[in-house]
Amino acid sequence: MISDDLDLRQLTTQLKARLGPGEPVGYLRGKSLMRDLLLDMRENRFSELEAEELVDTLEARGFVRFLGDPAERSVADAPWDISPHA
Repeated sequence: MISDDLDLRQLTTQLKARLGPGEPVGYLRGKSLMRDLLLDMRENRFSELEAEELVDTLEARGFVRFLGDPAERSVADAPWDISPHA
């Protein structure tokens, strides 16, 4: 269960800092990479399910935004915008 006290802005800032330049790219690859990075954040101790839900929550609230269309193969490899100031 994700705590209501979790600061999504701070989490997004941490996530952005851990991503390499130009990452992530691709809808599914990007979501998987962000989930894996959240799992590696030892200070938070997220389960895999919590990390998955967090990526979905960050996307739903506009902290991370896919710049392509996952349904369109020609733009499925687009980058993500990661903005802690959503």
